[in-house]
Formats: sequence, structure tokens, C-alpha cells
Amino acid sequence: MQTNSPILGVLGGGQLGRMLIQSAINYNQDIHILDPDPNAPCKDLAQDFTVGSLKDFDTVYEFGSKCDVITVEIESVNTEALEKLEQEGKRVYPQPHILRLIQDKRAQKEFYKSNGIPTAEFILTADKAEVIHNVDFLPAVNKLGKEGYDGRGVQVLRSSADLDKAFDAPGLLEKLIDFDREIAVTVARNSNGDLEVYPSVECAFHPTANLVEFLFAPAEISQEIAEQASEIAKAVILKLDMVGILAVEMFVTKEGEVLVNEIAPRPHNSGHHSIEANFTSQFEQHLRAVMNWPLGNTELRCPAAMINLLGEEGFTGPVLVEGKEEALAEKGVYIHLYGKKITKPFRKMGHVTLLDDNVDNLKKRAQRIKELIKIKSTL
Repeated sequence: MQTNSPILGVLGGGQLGRMLIQSAINYNQDIHILDPDPNAPCKDLAQDFTVGSLKDFDTVYEFGSKCDVITVEIESVNTEALEKLEQEGKRVYPQPHILRLIQDKRAQKEFYKSNGIPTAEFILTADKAEVIHNVDFLPAVNKLGKEGYDGRGVQVLRSSADLDKAFDAPGLLEKLIDFDREIAVTVARNSNGDLEVYPSVECAFHPTANLVEFLFAPAEISQEIAEQASEIAKAVILKLDMVGILAVEMFVTKEGEVLVNEIAPRPHNSGHHSIEANFTSQFEQHLRAVMNWPLGNTELRCPAAMINLLGEEGFTGPVLVEGKEEALAEKGVYIHLYGKKITKPFRKMGHVTLLDDNVDNLKKRAQRIKELIKIKSTL
């Protein structure tokens, strides 16, 4: 492998970029970062850190013109600038047209439908009036077409009494699925066409913040469902003809059907455990994929849990971490703090990976770690 490898530019300097840099350090791979926040988690780790808007054409184009390969750690970026860079010979992964598709949940759902990817039944809606007109479709999930993330831009409409909450903007109504569990499968592909799939993981969401609170690997599903989920994830990345890493979030219905919910063309919260739990972490795999290096083995070393560390309710200000030392005293506990200086309620501040050969014990310990480590404020 070359020591003077091409410069990798990353749009976004949050925790995903930070963990990507941590993987890249082992390969002497230089990473340049563009982020609007002068105190972003990547600030002190990147070989070059530029403060600027990810949505401004000139800023993205100028940044990308100084890089050889360009990738993202967030989808909300200027795709026109990336397309121009691609046309000029820069390697942009995931490809700009895929990012544009991901930016619009309406287009994303249409893509699944036209390519035979199983997903929940849906209706596209132009505004609130159209949602109200389709009251017979309820119960459903009303999603904004654009600008929604981390649970924002999503409303559950169970009956006509909920219609006031509907979005008055282009979006969709998606049938509310009475699912048995939510799982995710991460799949990676390089430009040679090599493809690797990670084992399914099971996600447990925070009851009010609509963020993943716990993740367990492997998912407690049958081998048949695991294989079905793996094949669906592979089909999605191949239909997209995408290079990079792709997280495919899915519902498993009570009848055993697997349906795609949403996808993320970048490292994702559902793969954080892979740093310790898998032979190749999702961050190293993303690096390997976009740089067109050989992909790594994706097998689990042992069962794992991932606990998201969210800012506690009632605390905003400089970060205070409680329970860290007590947690570190336990076997198989790995704490990752994201370098964010300010906490606020439900902000993603870090995660913990927990390894244990006994799955039942793993779940009990995960709950205890969740209660032990608290992100509060010194104010």
C-alpha cells in the first residue's frame, strides 16, 4: 500500500468523521475535513480542517478540488458541487446522484418500489391537505420528504385526531408497521465491485427521543430471516451501484417479512459496535471501500451490545461525565466519547461497546451501564 496515498476529503466533521480518522491513522492516510462548526469533533484530529458550509456550492467545490477522493459523514451536502468535481475526475463516493436520492425520502421510497425492494406501502403527499384527504390510509407514519433526520420530520398519525400534526410540505404517508423488531444490516462495496456484508444487528429505540438507545449483535432472529435481510441489503447497494458503506434499516414483521425502512450511505449508529466486536470496523471498511482497498472480514468476534450515550434531560452546558471510572473497571467495556464540548438533552455525546460471550448477561449488563454512565453538565 502506498505511503503517499491520495488525500481523502470528508464532508462533515462530527463523530463519524472522528472515528473514520481514528481508523485512517493506522494507514498513514491523510484526511481533510470540511465542517461548519469551528469546534467540531474532528477539529484536532484531521490533517487539514476547514470551516465552511456543507451546502454552499463554492465552499464544497473549493474544498473538494484540493482532494483526490471525497466522501461524506452526513447526507445534507451540496450535490451539484460534488457532481462537478466528479465530472472533473475526482472520485466521489457515495456517488452524488445517490446522495441526492437519499436526501429525499419520497425518491428513496420510489426507488425501492421500482427496484423490487420490499418496503412498507406508501402514498406520496404534496401537503397537509393531501394527508387529510388520505385519512383512510391511517394509521401511518407521516415523513417529510427532505430535511428530516434523527427522528425529526417524522410523525405517527394513528387516527383522524392526529391530522393536525401532519406536515404541510412534500412528504409521504407510510403504513404503520406492527413489527416484531427493528434490525439493521451494513454492507460495503469498493469500486472493483467487491462486496462484504455484516451480520444483522437489533436496534432498541429511546421511547421519546426516537434515537437508538441500545443495539445488540447478533440480532435474535432466525437464520432464514438473517439470510433474507442480508440478501436485501446486498440488493440495495447493487441496485444503487454504490461505492462505500451502506446501513440498511429494516423492520421484521410478526409474520416474518423483512421490509426496508431507510438507508444511510455512510458509517451509521447501527455499526458503532464493530470497532471492538467485528474483525473490521465499519469505519475502516468505509475507508477501504472509498479508497478501493481490499475489503475486510466482517464476522463478529463475539456477541456485543452498543449503548448510546445521550445528553441527560435537564442539562445544557460544558460536559460532565458521571460513572466513567466505575464502568471502565468492568471486563469488555469500551467507552467512546466524541469530543463534543457542550451537552444538551438527547444530543449524541458518545457510545459504549460491551462484549460478553453470554447474550442474556450482555443485555443485563448493557442496562446497568446505561444507568451508570450519565452525560451531565458542570453548570
